[in-house]
Amino acid sequence: MVARIIVGAHYGWKDWLAQRATAVVMALYTLLLLGIALYEGGIDYATWTGLFAHPAFRIATLLFGLALLWHAWIGMRDIWMDYVKPAGLRLTLEAATVLVLVAYLAWLVEVLWGSAR
Repeated sequence: MVARIIVGAHYGWKDWLAQRATAVVMALYTLLLLGIALYEGGIDYATWTGLFAHPAFRIATLLFGLALLWHAWIGMRDIWMDYVKPAGLRLTLEAATVLVLVAYLAWLVEVLWGSAR
C-alpha cells in the first residue's frame, strides 16, 4: 500500500469561494459607483461629499474595503505559500502582509468616520 503524505494547510474550496464572493461584492460596489456616475452625469466634489454624508454609503464603502482586504489576504497568502519555501521567511512575509492590511483597514475607518467629519 502507498502511504500518502499530506502537507499544507488545504484551504481549497473555502478560499476559492471566498475569493469569488469578495469579487462579487467589489463588482457590485463598482457597478453602484458607475450607476451613480451615469445618473449624475459624472462625480464631482459636491456629489462625492453628498454620497459620503449618508451612513449607508459609508457602510457600503466599508464592506467594499473589507472584501478587498480579505481578497488581498487570500491572494497574498497563496503567493507566499506557493513561492516562498523557507518557513521562517514565509511566516515573516505573511505577518507583514497582515500588519499592512490591518493598517489599511484602520486607515479606511479613519477616512470614513474620522475626526474630520
